[in-house]
Amino acid sequence: MSEKQKKATAYWKENVRYLFILLSIWFSVSFGAGILFKNALNTIKIGGFELGFWFAQQGSIYVFVVLIFVYVRLMNKLDKKYGYNV
Repeated sequence: MSEKQKKATAYWKENVRYLFILLSIWFSVSFGAGILFKNALNTIKIGGFELGFWFAQQGSIYVFVVLIFVYVRLMNKLDKKYGYNV
Protein backbone atom coordinates (compact mmCIF):
# COMPACT_ATOMS: atom_id res chain seq x y z
CA MET A 1 0.00 0.00 0.00
CA SER A 2 1.41 3.36 -1.00
CA GLU A 3 1.81 6.32 1.32
CA LYS A 4 -1.00 8.13 -0.53
CA GLN A 5 -3.38 5.22 0.05
CA LYS A 6 -2.43 5.02 3.75
CA LYS A 7 -3.12 8.74 4.12
CA ALA A 8 -6.47 8.39 2.34
CA THR A 9 -7.46 5.42 4.50
CA ALA A 10 -6.58 7.26 7.72
CA TYR A 11 -8.49 10.31 6.49
CA TRP A 12 -11.57 8.21 5.72
CA LYS A 13 -11.43 6.43 9.10
CA GLU A 14 -11.39 9.75 10.94
CA ASN A 15 -14.21 11.05 8.75
CA VAL A 16 -16.39 8.00 9.51
CA ARG A 17 -15.60 8.32 13.22
CA TYR A 18 -16.75 11.96 13.17
CA LEU A 19 -19.93 10.97 11.33
CA PHE A 20 -20.68 8.18 13.80
CA ILE A 21 -20.17 10.46 16.82
CA LEU A 22 -22.24 13.33 15.42
CA LEU A 23 -25.08 11.11 14.21
CA SER A 24 -25.09 9.36 17.60
CA ILE A 25 -25.53 12.73 19.27
CA TRP A 26 -28.37 13.59 16.92
CA PHE A 27 -30.03 10.21 17.47
CA SER A 28 -29.69 10.58 21.25
CA VAL A 29 -31.30 14.00 21.18
CA SER A 30 -34.10 13.13 18.78
CA PHE A 31 -34.92 9.66 20.12
CA GLY A 32 -33.96 10.22 23.74
CA ALA A 33 -35.41 13.67 24.33
CA GLY A 34 -38.33 13.27 21.93
CA ILE A 35 -39.42 9.75 22.89
CA LEU A 36 -37.64 8.12 25.85
CA PHE A 37 -37.44 11.08 28.22
CA LYS A 38 -40.53 12.86 26.90
CA ASN A 39 -42.54 12.46 30.09
CA ALA A 40 -39.76 13.77 32.31
CA LEU A 41 -39.08 16.68 29.95
CA ASN A 42 -42.77 17.54 29.72
CA THR A 43 -42.63 18.82 33.30
CA ILE A 44 -40.62 21.78 31.94
CA LYS A 45 -42.36 24.33 29.73
CA ILE A 46 -40.81 26.68 27.16
CA GLY A 47 -43.05 29.33 25.66
CA GLY A 48 -46.13 27.47 26.86
CA PHE A 49 -45.07 24.19 25.23
CA GLU A 50 -43.83 21.11 27.03
CA LEU A 51 -40.09 20.53 26.53
CA GLY A 52 -40.56 16.91 25.37
CA PHE A 53 -42.95 18.06 22.67
CA TRP A 54 -40.58 20.87 21.69
CA PHE A 55 -37.64 18.47 21.28
CA ALA A 56 -39.77 16.09 19.23
CA GLN A 57 -40.96 18.89 16.92
CA GLN A 58 -38.13 21.44 16.82
CA GLY A 59 -35.19 20.59 19.05
CA SER A 60 -33.82 17.67 17.09
CA ILE A 61 -33.88 19.76 13.91
CA TYR A 62 -31.95 22.59 15.59
CA VAL A 63 -29.42 20.12 16.99
CA PHE A 64 -29.00 18.59 13.53
CA VAL A 65 -28.31 22.01 11.97
CA VAL A 66 -25.74 22.81 14.69
CA LEU A 67 -24.11 19.43 14.10
CA ILE A 68 -23.80 20.25 10.39
CA PHE A 69 -21.74 23.33 11.26
CA VAL A 70 -19.66 21.28 13.72
CA TYR A 71 -19.06 18.70 10.99
CA VAL A 72 -17.95 21.37 8.53
CA ARG A 73 -15.47 22.74 11.06
CA LEU A 74 -14.14 19.26 11.88
CA MET A 75 -13.76 18.41 8.20
CA ASN A 76 -11.90 21.65 7.49
CA LYS A 77 -9.43 20.75 10.25
CA LEU A 78 -9.18 17.20 8.93
CA ASP A 79 -8.53 18.46 5.39
CA LYS A 80 -5.69 20.63 6.68
CA LYS A 81 -4.28 17.78 8.75
CA TYR A 82 -4.04 15.46 5.73
CA GLY A 83 -3.19 18.14 3.17
CA TYR A 84 -6.43 18.00 1.22
CA ASN A 85 -7.20 21.72 1.57
CA VAL A 86 -6.56 23.35 -1.74
